[in-house]
Amino acid sequence: MDIRHLTGRTAPDAFRGRQQAPHHPSADAPSFREILQEVTELEFSGHAMQRLEDRSISVDKAGMQRLQEAVARAEQKGSKDSLILDGDQAYLVNIPNKTVVTAVDMMELRERVFTNIDSTVFTKEY
Repeated sequence: MDIRHLTGRTAPDAFRGRQQAPHHPSADAPSFREILQEVTELEFSGHAMQRLEDRSISVDKAGMQRLQEAVARAEQKGSKDSLILDGDQAYLVNIPNKTVVTAVDMMELRERVFTNIDSTVFTKEY
């Protein structure tokens, strides 16, 4: 039973949060997560998937290849949590689990600080 029903109180609209229209993809269309898993051996956490969507970050096949190569290089060096810089995008990756933890576009980077990493990998020569 809902406590608001018992007390007769409801939260003001300002506290209810933003309502979004439900997204209903067609039943036979693969999800973005399924497409990513088909083309990569990397996993993307739910948080990373949400950040990719929220920040309109797209990863093409060439970008996935660069990301995979960067993860392989970090793994060879014994890294555990790596910041991978690919042009204007940055990814935090848990190397042993091969899981992208989060993604950020450099234009949206406010703090300019990454913590709890033990390595940084550049995908391109600078």
